[in-house]
Amino acid sequence: MGDLFDLLRYTVEQGGSDLHLAAGMEPRVRRHGLLEAIPGWPTLDHATLSRLLPTVVSEKQWQEYVEHGDLDLALGLPGVARFRVNFLRQERGAAAVFRVIPERIMSLEELGFPPAISNLADLRAGLVLVTGPTGSGKSTTLAAVIHRINIMSSRHIVTIEDPVEFVHQNRRSVFSQRELGTNTESFASALRSAIRQDADVILVGEMRDLETVSLALKAAEMGALVFGTLHTSSAAKTIDRLIDVFPSDEQEQARLSLSESLVAIIAQHLLPRLDGSGRIAALEILLKTSALPSIVREGNLPMIQNLIQGGRNLGMIAMDDSLFDLVDRKLVSPHDAYLKAQDKSRFEPLLGES
Repeated sequence: MGDLFDLLRYTVEQGGSDLHLAAGMEPRVRRHGLLEAIPGWPTLDHATLSRLLPTVVSEKQWQEYVEHGDLDLALGLPGVARFRVNFLRQERGAAAVFRVIPERIMSLEELGFPPAISNLADLRAGLVLVTGPTGSGKSTTLAAVIHRINIMSSRHIVTIEDPVEFVHQNRRSVFSQRELGTNTESFASALRSAIRQDADVILVGEMRDLETVSLALKAAEMGALVFGTLHTSSAAKTIDRLIDVFPSDEQEQARLSLSESLVAIIAQHLLPRLDGSGRIAALEILLKTSALPSIVREGNLPMIQNLIQGGRNLGMIAMDDSLFDLVDRKLVSPHDAYLKAQDKSRFEPLLGES
């Protein structure tokens, strides 16, 4: 049996996205969305994990895990990759998940994204939200957009993350990358500071609470370009979730602020490629038009889909249309598209073709 570094190298070499370790289970790697056991490794027990896990953290971090049962951190393995790491305790004992963060940031072109997303890098102010479930590629998308800004513009970019994932080198832009718990106490406190730090672009790793959302809107209103993420599956649900963060007596003002600041929502899902070569993103893209502010102010969210359908010439697309296009191009299976679709009846006739 090897060590933890062997497992991490294997994960990267096999094209895995995550390494899962848990007492009572053999090590497993997630490849193309599926969990696979690593050959040659036995079932791990709590004692073995208690020997392996401390080898990649400081004594202080290990003590925090022992005391609290949870630990989040970023781990760099030179020449291999960076990893977003979570230690946890579960029923049978210790466990950990290592998410692979590639050392090289892929460009938007390499990701196959349309010009509508590349154009986000040209924005100078406003709020851009990238949404989707955990593991849907939100961080990769944002890293690619931020990288494009870095090579195209001279700006001060502040990222606030938990933990820092993609590490950006200063090119034309200057970076201040801040990690929760290490460089700042919270998203809110770092956001408050960023407003005073002459930040042109602010990346908020996750818009979790009322204070963070309020400050992100304020920063966008003051002229910064703010990128944030939420775990929502569509543009309409994203707007709804943001407004619901506010108390009922503040929601009208929140709608007004959001209507003035919101410039784009990108919702995404990752699906297995039909040829087994990896995964591909299905995208819903909502862009600001003259009609969007009034829709947000009035809370008329059913109109969002109509707005997207009417804005196809601008690069907008609905999630179901994106999924249907991937099936039509034989890039994903009808069954996988059906599972992610909002209007499943549209995809049912295709299931017999899979």
